[in-house]
Amino acid sequence: MQTIFLRPAIALTLIAAGVATQVAHASQFQPGNLVVSRGVYDNLSSNVQPGTVLPPNCASTQGGCSAATGATNDGTFPYVFNNAIYDGSFGITARAFLDQITPGGRLVNTLEVPNSMHPGHGGDQMVTSFSSKSEMALNLSTDGKYLTFMGYVAPVNAIDVSNSNTPGAVDPTNPVGENFYRAVARVDENGQFKFTETNAYSGNNGRAAILNNSNGQNIVYTSGNAGNGGNPQPNGVVLGAGAQVMDESRQHEAQQTPGTPTPVGSFSVTELGDKADKIGKDDNFRGLTIYNNVLYYTKGSGGNGVNTVYFLDTTGTACPNGVGVPAPNAKLPTQPLTYSAATLQANGLPSNMCVLRGFPTTSNKATNPTHFPFGVWFADANTLYVADEGDGYAGGSDLYTHAAAQQLAGLQKWVYNAKTQSWTLAYTLQNGLNLGKPYTVDGYPTGANQATNLPWGPATDGLRNLTGRVEGDGTVMLWAITSTVSGSGDQGADPNKLVAIRDLVKNTTAPGNREQFVTVRSAGFAEVLRGVSFTPTH
Repeated sequence: MQTIFLRPAIALTLIAAGVATQVAHASQFQPGNLVVSRGVYDNLSSNVQPGTVLPPNCASTQGGCSAATGATNDGTFPYVFNNAIYDGSFGITARAFLDQITPGGRLVNTLEVPNSMHPGHGGDQMVTSFSSKSEMALNLSTDGKYLTFMGYVAPVNAIDVSNSNTPGAVDPTNPVGENFYRAVARVDENGQFKFTETNAYSGNNGRAAILNNSNGQNIVYTSGNAGNGGNPQPNGVVLGAGAQVMDESRQHEAQQTPGTPTPVGSFSVTELGDKADKIGKDDNFRGLTIYNNVLYYTKGSGGNGVNTVYFLDTTGTACPNGVGVPAPNAKLPTQPLTYSAATLQANGLPSNMCVLRGFPTTSNKATNPTHFPFGVWFADANTLYVADEGDGYAGGSDLYTHAAAQQLAGLQKWVYNAKTQSWTLAYTLQNGLNLGKPYTVDGYPTGANQATNLPWGPATDGLRNLTGRVEGDGTVMLWAITSTVSGSGDQGADPNKLVAIRDLVKNTTAPGNREQFVTVRSAGFAEVLRGVSFTPTH
């Protein structure tokens, strides 16, 4: 154990060991603590049989099966994820946990999300997908009383669920011949869960959710991606992409009957004067936050659209040419986006989202993107922190040096200029992240992965989800989840870290080595960390 004194009043205690997977007896959340979402793979060789044809039930789909040889590895971690080389949809559902920790990293207790191994609440359950790297972001409700995050209504150890169809939006060209609802989990300060099922994100995954329960509302905003089949995508897949809104359910899952997905926002590169992309794929959103009654989204991956930061314009006046800043007195949306089913396949959804002025506007098809935004967090109206996860490059023996050379991966600080009404990148915080420097994990293999001929050792590639707190002395404390790069068959399976850094809010120039990331918590063998938030409290 090592203690770094960031200032006399607040010390950050670093815990290098992995998080225990036992469920603590006390589940109540305490004010001022953090919650970290964690996926734990059930390390059983029987989860996959070598030679099994994948994806499941692929022979009955128009998408067909991956190859004639079948799965290359059994279910033993981490070798099991070499099957992703053979099956591009590969993943295995896993138990999800919420770890309550102090801001310095001391474990307070662990809450297990109800699942098929330990069902609760009348059989209600939800799992995450191992190794999906883009889900389980944690967000507080608008009144701060609840945490929300997304997963799948499926049993533990089910294969390829993260790319399955949803029951109400089946794409016959999706090679994964299974149907599972996605779901939003809501948990209160006492550790009590409720789940809302949805047909959104068919073929892909929901990534983040926020409950709007202010001013008599009871609705959920979500962010994610849809589609795992051919072009054109069915209406249900197009409707279930990107930004969604749904009423929170008060029923048990067995009583719920989710209907057609209800998008709340959409963006098209045609707003920027670019040629239209594949319908629905510009809305491949990741991060989600609310600030001053405005919904913000990020897009950081995919061959379509623009990797950038967006906002949803409820006024209809903020976005000339697809770029702008939120209008004063904007209100959060309460109804789905109005669209025409007759023109959906030709034109997609109407555009009511904008690129936040100052952020990138270049189409991913025009040039290789350099920005990979994931989580976003506002310190105040003029200071926005953006977690950039890096480009994920693992195409050769230079994977580590490539990661280390990235200039924008890490924590970007953007500053707003009221005169120009535009945001500017002030600097990117990287010190202490050790980008591209491999680290060891107890029980994890060393040397080269024979399936990729690249080293097993994970290295930090950037940051994903984050949260923060402004202190009374003008500093801000930020916590973020790392992304990784390695020679694993699926880098999303690498054990990663929770890191923290302190920044001076008023700074507009790079602080140099005065500010350093420190590791607060590290995932252990067969574990991944996904989201971070403060605890829900009344």
